[in-house]
Amino acid sequence: MPEDAYGDQVLAHLAEVGDHNADALDDVSDLVLACVRAEGLVLTAGAGHSLAAVAETFFRAGGLACVRPLFTEELQVFGGTRRATAAERRPGLARSVFGMVPLSGHEVLVIFSNSGINHYPVEMAVTALESGCPVVAVTSTEASAEAPTRAGTKLAVNATIVLDTLTGPGDVSYPDENPVTASLSTLSTVYLWNQVLARVFDKATADGYSLPLWRSSNVEGGDAANAALLEKYGDRIPQLG
Repeated sequence: MPEDAYGDQVLAHLAEVGDHNADALDDVSDLVLACVRAEGLVLTAGAGHSLAAVAETFFRAGGLACVRPLFTEELQVFGGTRRATAAERRPGLARSVFGMVPLSGHEVLVIFSNSGINHYPVEMAVTALESGCPVVAVTSTEASAEAPTRAGTKLAVNATIVLDTLTGPGDVSYPDENPVTASLSTLSTVYLWNQVLARVFDKATADGYSLPLWRSSNVEGGDAANAALLEKYGDRIPQLG
């Protein structure tokens, strides 16, 4: 097997993800830009390892400052894997977490869940839609179709727009002929989110609109720029405290 077979596989996969989602990415970037311009918040959610994608959206150099993660400590695996697994399968948790957000009517919810079957992501989507908040699901339609239905329905069918990670069942990809290791879902979700940011930036620039973007605190002027954004959004995003 070629020495860089996995590297080649990743590059080919991400190119396919970009091509497959091109139209949906344009639609999502329109939603996000409208949210930002209306002074709404981009809400992001996930559980377990999907929290890696949520972390990519929040307080990240070059990222939008108006992102509020919907999160509870029970969902992260470092606090106990059995606790985290039980939490994302528990009915009622997502509705409770979503209910903590005062809605302005201009929010967008982005949910990361590769299988899209557990109660937390599914219930989060259903609750948001009931509140009139559009939902972007970043999920694998193939993996979801082959997974059991735990929450009575699945994330992909409760979304305004679906961004498909195109990853296979079980979230393993290598070796190609009999995959047992090397997930592609985290790479795919982070790639899709940054594709959204790039499109939002291009559209905002074409309109002459300046996005509220975080700066790296390790570059000249970064701390001062971020301090202004912390002042602007700190009261609406508790995690910035």
